[in-house]
Amino acid sequence: MPDSPAPAQTLDRITADALALHRALRANTTDHVHVLAAWITDTQDLADSALYLFRHLAQHTSQPTSADLLLLERVAHLAKAAQDAGAELAAALARAVENRRRRADAVSGPVVLIGPSPQQFIESATDLLDRIPALSHAIHRDQLMPPTPRTHQPR
Repeated sequence: MPDSPAPAQTLDRITADALALHRALRANTTDHVHVLAAWITDTQDLADSALYLFRHLAQHTSQPTSADLLLLERVAHLAKAAQDAGAELAAALARAVENRRRRADAVSGPVVLIGPSPQQFIESATDLLDRIPALSHAIHRDQLMPPTPRTHQPR
């Protein structure tokens, strides 16, 4: 069984994945349901990774200090940001399907769509994903987690 990644590596991967998803959300202004479903899956993967990291850190903290609790709090907020972004994307998916159904059911004239557009939900998800790199930066800035160990030492 391979070694599990160090907590700092997991945090760095979560941050990199959140940034990649953030870029994808900003670059694509689509409401295609298959793309939205893929993005929802990506946010669920981010949340799963953050919760895995939280469980790992909590297991190795028998007598937590204030710094340990601050780290756990920030990692919990990472998971929440990913889950909330996923919820916004799920709302975008539901709205996109609803809008398509209304258009298909319309017999004549333009369809009046009420409520936030799928794009507004996507923008909200993007804003929520902005929190992940900020929280990761705060964890590193406050030195709450040891840095990622180097795999190759210079000779």
